[in-house]
Amino acid sequence: MWLFLAFVGVPLIEIALFIQVGGAIGLLPTLAVVVVTAMLGTFLVRNQGALALGNLKRSFENLNDPTEPLAHGAMILFSGALLLTPGFFTDAVGFALLVPAVRVAVFNYIKARVKVQSFAMGSMHSAQQQSHPAQDDVIDGDFTEVDPTKRPTHQPSGWTKH
Repeated sequence: MWLFLAFVGVPLIEIALFIQVGGAIGLLPTLAVVVVTAMLGTFLVRNQGALALGNLKRSFENLNDPTEPLAHGAMILFSGALLLTPGFFTDAVGFALLVPAVRVAVFNYIKARVKVQSFAMGSMHSAQQQSHPAQDDVIDGDFTEVDPTKRPTHQPSGWTKH
């Protein structure tokens, strides 16, 4: 039901805001504001995304829990989609998600409602291999040598290059 309300409610809010803003400042200034916010949003998303990617890399390098940097990256990505969508309501939500304090508040809100059962770095299979190394390290395989001068007998489909 929430998804249905979002798909119906957001366009109705956007239409109402376009009518109100367009009536107050006119058609061309309204369209100019929409284009400028999309361009400004793209610039800010690129900068914030680069910072989030740097934080994610640092969390991996320090072997820290990457949950928060990943969540920030996802919110920045969602913000970019909202900012590229024409409208004032979506722009307001998109710009709000670019503010780090807002993202932290959203992350903490979601984190309080989600229970993590377990978290592990690596896989159980690799841990078992390290504690009990395999006795047989030989991998048996067959191969066929392909003559590089042999050309296909059919014409290329257009989907591949030969």
